Amino acid sequence: MDPVIVAGVAHEVLIAEQLEEIGQAATVLLEPEPRDSGPAITAAMLHIAERDPHAIAVVLASDHHIPAVGAFQDAILRAVDVAGQGRLVVLGVKPDAPSSAYGYIRPGKLIDAQTGGREVDRFVEKPDRATAERYLEEGCLWNSGNFVAPVSLLIDELKLHAPELISPVSLALAEGVRMGAARRLAARFSETPKISFDYAVMEKTSRAAVLPVDFTWSDLGAWDAVWAAGDRNLEANSVKGSALLIDTAGAVVRAADGMMVSTVGIKNLAVIVERDAVLVCALDSAQSVKTVVERINERSWAPAGETSSLTRDLQELSHRLDDWLDVSALPLWWSLGADHSRGGFHEHLSLAGRPVDGVRRARVQMRQVYVYAAAGAAGWGGPWRQAVDHGLDYFERCYRRSDGLFRTVVDASGAPVDETAMLYDQAFALLAWATAAQVTRSPAFENKACELLERIKDQRRCSLGGFAEAGESSHQSNPHMHLLEAALAWMAVGRSPCWEALAQEIVNLALSRFIDADRGYLREHFDAAWRPAAGDFGRIVEPGHQFEWSWLLGRWFKLTSDRAALEAARVLFKHGVAGVDPRRGVAVDSLNDDLEIRNPQARLWPQTERLKAALLLAELDPLQRRFYEAEAAAAARSLLNYLQAPVLGVWRDKLSADGSWKDEPAPASSLYHIACAIWEFRRRQEVGRSDLAADVAVMAAARGFIGAGQPAGSFLEGGV
Repeated sequence: MDPVIVAGVAHEVLIAEQLEEIGQAATVLLEPEPRDSGPAITAAMLHIAERDPHAIAVVLASDHHIPAVGAFQDAILRAVDVAGQGRLVVLGVKPDAPSSAYGYIRPGKLIDAQTGGREVDRFVEKPDRATAERYLEEGCLWNSGNFVAPVSLLIDELKLHAPELISPVSLALAEGVRMGAARRLAARFSETPKISFDYAVMEKTSRAAVLPVDFTWSDLGAWDAVWAAGDRNLEANSVKGSALLIDTAGAVVRAADGMMVSTVGIKNLAVIVERDAVLVCALDSAQSVKTVVERINERSWAPAGETSSLTRDLQELSHRLDDWLDVSALPLWWSLGADHSRGGFHEHLSLAGRPVDGVRRARVQMRQVYVYAAAGAAGWGGPWRQAVDHGLDYFERCYRRSDGLFRTVVDASGAPVDETAMLYDQAFALLAWATAAQVTRSPAFENKACELLERIKDQRRCSLGGFAEAGESSHQSNPHMHLLEAALAWMAVGRSPCWEALAQEIVNLALSRFIDADRGYLREHFDAAWRPAAGDFGRIVEPGHQFEWSWLLGRWFKLTSDRAALEAARVLFKHGVAGVDPRRGVAVDSLNDDLEIRNPQARLWPQTERLKAALLLAELDPLQRRFYEAEAAAAARSLLNYLQAPVLGVWRDKLSADGSWKDEPAPASSLYHIACAIWEFRRRQEVGRSDLAADVAVMAAARGFIGAGQPAGSFLEGGV
């Protein structure tokens, strides 16, 4: 059996690269969030048991340093012999000095004279210095946290001592998504208790044994351990990055790219410099860094005295947009934008705020339902529930076809005009139902949504993944964008695993097909093999969709720590910015695939997507926060220009290349875009600046780093 690696989703790419580098095949179980070693090891054992219930597992932490490979291999083989006698065997390292950094094991009576295996008398926690010295005198061993045991015995002991781990981990495995050698555990994994395997099982079991080993070992969980295990110069300094050290000895110095660190007259310190955070600590206090992170988490953090003009601008812009939405737009589009006699919502209001009669598209009806349901969730005090019920009733009555899909257009009386079932429209039905389910807490909406999704799969599934749109251009990225949006909404409120699977499928398709592998921008139209469509049609690149996909992939990263999605989001945003006309300060409608302007007109909705994406990336990418915040401020100002209509609550939609507005009614479809951007702005302002601990966590996930004391996961091998 190949090794089994348990790790966070943020480390998927890093693990794949390292496995390829050493030519090793492996199964990778990816956690949606870290829950400590108890759930991680449970997942590995259940996975191995599916394939070989008689296997013996070697459980190894990923951040340990053992230079004596031969001695280590010999110890593992001896531990396998002891494990075969029905034992959970932990490797106990003979200390070479008293240390308060490790837990200890007091060995008991001899089990096997040939291997040296002993019973565990008891486990003891990390001691103070004096107690550690006494433990050495008494023959105690360091608890390495690495152990060997039969898989079936491990599972039995988990069922006995930590049964609360079994059910959610089993379901997370069963509902997870397989991607080649990787198996992404479902979100249900996050329901497990956060507990170490030592606490869950090893300190409770009567089957524990310890194998004393005598080789160099270090847990690289703190900077003193990194110093001890790493290369050092003549002054015993461990240095990485640009640094100038004068009269410095026994130090660990790390300088981030673009940073220069200088030290004078220091000894035995760790100096760790990132672009937005600095740690200085004594090496003999390195274990206390965890306490620092906990303290930071207890309070919000910002540099002393910093309330920059940009920060003030963002606050003011957010307040102006909030007032416009809550006081003007939402009341207007319910009082006059809804058709209170025939049902449903009008497609347009004039710039004077009067309804404009005409045909009505399905997508507009469900966009308005979404807006008012989301407004209720956001705390709007108006009649959001009436608006939601009004729109849902009309939609079911006028748009549902006999096959369960929804037609695209009816006339003002509700009579069918176009029977086509657009995939785009079905996506907005799913999105509106998800938000209605959130605010009404009715399970009926998910039942309807799951049924609609099954009909979409039955009728629109493409052979190479994804779904076909109705009409001439059947393979498009755009409807998938809104299906992803709906799937993410359902992941937050639904119970079915189909939503995470749908989101994962679309993200995979976006990263592998929709986004150009060489340039990193997103295309619109494709052939049946998901290659760029032939001719001029296949060259279209829309800045607004670069921003919109950037926002969605950023949300996916927040849920899964998918580093590839975050990197794609960053690149997409930059391509969206390439479509911003500096003279007018707005994102244009479209570019060609050489990123030259194709259509210089600038509609309202791309400005909202620029704002949403900039705000989210400012949160996810701390090193470039100021860039994204400046982009958000620029996007908010451009949006406010569109909202300067004769009546507050309506807007202008199209800005021509010469800077003039097209004289036409305000389209109802834009309220969804505007409201989403304003709510993203409100959320960002409520969160404020990410605190230091959050920034560190985001940067670690984004770069694939493993922080001190936070291993990526456990490496497990069965059938030794």
